[in-house]
Amino acid sequence: MAMSEHSDVVDTSARAQCPYCGEDVTLELDPGGGVSQIYVQDCEVCCRPWRVEVRFRGATAEVVLRAEP
Repeated sequence: MAMSEHSDVVDTSARAQCPYCGEDVTLELDPGGGVSQIYVQDCEVCCRPWRVEVRFRGATAEVVLRAEP
């Protein structure tokens, strides 16, 4: 996604909470990966896997972490 000098800065990180241990974490986001992204990432604290769902709406990212079955 190309950004002009007059466009808003796109979110490249987000705060979320681990659905297992409750730890607050900061996730690094890749706006170039598409408007809607789903991937699996392990918690840095308890090492259990999350399903990470990211949706970019304009310059803002919405992030949801779910327990991975």
